[in-house]
Amino acid sequence: MSITLPITVQKMLNALFSVKGGIPIPLRQAITAYSENDAGISQAVGDIPAELHPYLDKVNRHAYKITDKDITRLKEAGYSEEAIYEVTVSAAVGAGLGRMKQGLLALQESAKNENS
Repeated sequence: MSITLPITVQKMLNALFSVKGGIPIPLRQAITAYSENDAGISQAVGDIPAELHPYLDKVNRHAYKITDKDITRLKEAGYSEEAIYEVTVSAAVGAGLGRMKQGLLALQESAKNENS
């Protein structure tokens, strides 16, 4: 089934993936796809540096547990505050997008079953 995203979501994704920032656009796209996968939506994921995986998993599943120590680890790995912000936003958007797509798929499936 295909999913049509609301126009406001499409505009937000366009903004996230079209402006230069602290990390390259392909990395933002890869992080977003990685986080969508974590929510159960299968997406092709580009290359993501290994040092980001623990942080991304925490953002995706337990964002409330992120501490200064997590941020310090990323800074020590060479990420600026701007880059860390963009990593966090990309992961959060992907996690939310994946969950939204799961909900939309469930609604489509329910409507399909009602019409059968």
